[in-house]
Amino acid sequence: MAFSVVTVYHSGYGHTAVVAEAVNSGVSEVSGVDAVLIDAGELNSPDAAGFSVLDNADAIIFGAPTYMGSASAVFKTFMESSSSRWMEQKWANKIAGGFTNSGAMNGDKQNTLVEFMTFSMQHGMVWVGLGQMPGNNHSGGSESDPNRLGATIGLMTQANVDEGGDTAPPQSDRETAVAYGKRIAEATIRWGS
Repeated sequence: MAFSVVTVYHSGYGHTAVVAEAVNSGVSEVSGVDAVLIDAGELNSPDAAGFSVLDNADAIIFGAPTYMGSASAVFKTFMESSSSRWMEQKWANKIAGGFTNSGAMNGDKQNTLVEFMTFSMQHGMVWVGLGQMPGNNHSGGSESDPNRLGATIGLMTQANVDEGGDTAPPQSDRETAVAYGKRIAEATIRWGS
């Protein structure tokens, strides 16, 4: 039996899409797990076809850029469109995780991850954090360290606003994203066993 891990995301300028693809790549590295990507823009009403994919998933990873201290409006529309699922607790006991990207090193990304975690808890889901030690936090560290932004509750990445998704976020953030996707997939197998 294959487990299904769905990454549902919104990307305004392409940077968050790069992160979503890296997370999805990490999920696909785990044997026995199907990795699926869904654009949150396609889930703007409760009867959108993609919701059935989420309903049948074993895990859902939420991803959006942080705009003005919280998730993008497109992603919030998806969140609000899920309320009928919340009423029935259709996503209860699924594994959940989340990631966000912003132009600034901090960019108030923690608020977006807390927003995703709260959303998951309302749905009765089981949240999985990043599980990586912080990087770039000592004199021998560098921007090339995994988890260079020091996140814990989920994945944070940073992309310079004057660079496209071909170069930003940097490789270290992409590698951190792959590791997080793999962690979610492994947690899904353990939880589902």
